[in-house]
Amino acid sequence: MVVRIKFMIGQIISHYKILEKLGEGGMGIVYKARDLKLDRLVALKFLPANLLASQEEIARFQQEAKALSALNHPHIATIYDIDSADGQKFIVLEYLSGGTLKSKIRDVQSSGKELSIQQIVGYGLQIAEGLAYAHRHGIIHRDVKTDNMILTDEETVKITDFGLAKLRGSVQLTKIRSTVGTAAYMSPEQIRGEDIDHRSDIFSFGIVLYELMTGHLPFRGEHEASVSYSIVSEDPIPLRTFRPQVLPVLEKIIERCLEKDREKRYQDGEEIVRDLQKVQQELTGNVSTVTKRSKVPWIVATGAIILVLGALYILLPSKSGSVDRKSIAVLPFKNLSE
Repeated sequence: MVVRIKFMIGQIISHYKILEKLGEGGMGIVYKARDLKLDRLVALKFLPANLLASQEEIARFQQEAKALSALNHPHIATIYDIDSADGQKFIVLEYLSGGTLKSKIRDVQSSGKELSIQQIVGYGLQIAEGLAYAHRHGIIHRDVKTDNMILTDEETVKITDFGLAKLRGSVQLTKIRSTVGTAAYMSPEQIRGEDIDHRSDIFSFGIVLYELMTGHLPFRGEHEASVSYSIVSEDPIPLRTFRPQVLPVLEKIIERCLEKDREKRYQDGEEIVRDLQKVQQELTGNVSTVTKRSKVPWIVATGAIILVLGALYILLPSKSGSVDRKSIAVLPFKNLSE
């Protein structure tokens, strides 16, 4: 018997009580649940039945989940466990209550505002750090998009759905029940069905940064095929079309991420992190500088010491005591004021 996941509210699966549905997409349905053993809130992601149709796919999923569970980074959502109930595989994830970056952008747009540059750089830096960490451990996300970036209540970004797109191949899995929004984040090499590496994530990260800056996607079309053609063959819509006052340095970072030739992109996440840190320092003014000290205080202090020593010479009695004379010492003065 296969669990009817759409009717699961209030049910207990394994030792998790289902509380509410959080979302649904091509990679499965996500529920908020309570871990009855540890008394904590978690997110349960039930994978589509056709995703793990063979023993080979199940074994690959378990191997991938083991690698993902080893990732321990403040900007990557933690995987607690993988389990199954009546043949239905699910992943137990850290529960995050702040909503996705996609919903954050939508809420800001609906209020007639836009994210500040400080917010954008802050979010981008957190995402870049999480991606760089995963890439160092040999894991590619393959589906970087604002829907997969979850906020905590403290506005910390955590990347979720890491590596799931690898289960049945990069392009094939991403396109299962996909929408134009999902296709719009792919790299050119993903769309062409080529072997991909971590630089594909960097291209998708550039699209995320662009979306944070403008509220729009850089490559658009009426359907998936036209979006895919735009990504492979056309230049992105100029960022200044939507945000004329963009910082040139931030514009260059996004443009470099969106290079169609992966050899011209950033070659690793650490380089992006360094460049975004520089932008953040410029924005906050938290740049370490060496102050050139003026020589005037030292000259004044030296002059004062000379005066004191001269006064002591005059006022202190002579050791011989046989000569009683009065004298005054006239020391040279120099105008040290500005």
